[in-house]
Amino acid sequence: MRKLMVVGNWKMHYTVIESLQLVMGLNNNYTRDVNGQTVEIVVCPPFTALADVGRFLTQTEIKLGAQDAFYEPQGAYTGEISVPMLKELNCEYVIVGHSERRHILKEDEELIQKKFAAVLRYGLIPILCVGETLDQRQKGETEKVIKRQLQSALKGISEENSQRFVVAYEPVWAIGTGQNATPEQANEVCSLIRKELSDILGNGAGDWISILYGGSVKPNNAAELISQPEIDGLLVGGASLDARDFTSIINAAKK
Repeated sequence: MRKLMVVGNWKMHYTVIESLQLVMGLNNNYTRDVNGQTVEIVVCPPFTALADVGRFLTQTEIKLGAQDAFYEPQGAYTGEISVPMLKELNCEYVIVGHSERRHILKEDEELIQKKFAAVLRYGLIPILCVGETLDQRQKGETEKVIKRQLQSALKGISEENSQRFVVAYEPVWAIGTGQNATPEQANEVCSLIRKELSDILGNGAGDWISILYGGSVKPNNAAELISQPEIDGLLVGGASLDARDFTSIINAAKK
């Protein structure tokens, strides 16, 4: 079911104490209700802070997410974190296939599909990231890239899980660069994603899946982005590291 969402990806920032200070500041400042509009707020701290932040969030309406997960439940996989481990910490969401993992850490489509399937298998909600590079966009390959990423990740998905995930469109060329897709560009690609989801899953599934936009989201562009008809929320990077900025983005979504 489509819901309005704002997700903060803290990436490799903040110690446990700093993470708690941030989430406490956020919880104290965001507006709980604006004109009856409900927004699902999710924060994704680094792994080291998940347990402490998760305990604090049990007293709030904010949901806990993880930035990644491995596809096996246990085993000789040094340095990896499994989905059951995250579930034990009260995580509800897991980001899968973020562009930094695709392009910096060289995760391929097969690995991303395994992670996506594992998150679903253990009852958490994957936030599947898709998006094109600047070179791919300039070559007119945006549609081809998005379709390939979606088709690969959703391969073998069961009917039961066909609407139990979120998609985030994050144009790689707009992440951490200060550039931003125009609201119209973002909406156009989110519309493409929605159509492709329905083509892959059938029964108009794309109409019921939340699609987020991520890519240099700031307080000064959040309202315009979220007002687009195909955008159901925002995946926020750097601006989620400041309680005031993140609060402004959440409140913009609520309005």
